Amino acid sequence: MENSSEKTKEIVKEHSKKLTELGKELSKNPFSYKVEEKSSKEYWEKRIKDFEDHSKKSLQYYQQVHGIINAINKEDAEMFLLRLGKFRQMSVKLIEFMEKIKENPSIINSKDKQQSTWSKDIRQQIIDHSNDCLNHEKQANEYFRDFYEKNIKKIMQN
Repeated sequence: MENSSEKTKEIVKEHSKKLTELGKELSKNPFSYKVEEKSSKEYWEKRIKDFEDHSKKSLQYYQQVHGIINAINKEDAEMFLLRLGKFRQMSVKLIEFMEKIKENPSIINSKDKQQSTWSKDIRQQIIDHSNDCLNHEKQANEYFRDFYEKNIKKIMQN
């Protein structure tokens, strides 16, 4: 039993080290989910690239979180893996919305009185979806903080 506990500690330490490195990288280049009413194709190209980079790095981060949770509780790890999958799906959908705006940047201009219902819908969808992605990331981080407080801290102190 002692050997299993030591092995779990080592796994947690290994993933924690990688998690720290990824966290530092994410904090150097934070992504803002706030939707700006910028109507240039270049802005949206850069925004898409920035989000793809953020999403890729975030997925790597959450994979390390999953590794830590998995070392301690397989059921919780499976639930977290579902969150990871949902984040990936949400990221793909957000990029699709950004691509639509990149192709027709005037969609995002809320002051345009001649906008079609389609444009207004796309603008609202990207705002809603950006908020959903942000909230999903917040919830994943809160879940891990709670898991850490309830499980990891105790294991690492023993």
